[in-house]
Amino acid sequence: MDASVIELYEQLANAPDERTRARIIAEALQALSERFPHLDHLATRQHLSETELRLTKEIEQVRSDLTKEIEQVRSDLTKEIEQARSELLVRIEQAKSETVRWVAGLWLAQTALIAWLILRAAG
Repeated sequence: MDASVIELYEQLANAPDERTRARIIAEALQALSERFPHLDHLATRQHLSETELRLTKEIEQVRSDLTKEIEQVRSDLTKEIEQARSELLVRIEQAKSETVRWVAGLWLAQTALIAWLILRAAG
């Protein structure tokens, strides 16, 4: 135990009256505040526990919000990908259709040209 604490006890025990005891206590408190001027700013275990609980709640809330935002972004991206896929399939089908029309047209033109050449050569 610190010697100053024992001295304080001795002074209080030997004080002749309450007024003297009060003065001894006031002097001890003044010495304590001079030695530790920011004593009222110290955190207690309860303060630390409350802060830890508050931070844990905030972390969980942020984690929950972030998970929701990630799911929303994932959902939006999935919708966009599906829309782009659908548009791409439509364009592919249109390109196929156009290609078939061109090939059929060229085939008919080629057939007509060959038939004309055969008829011309025969006649």
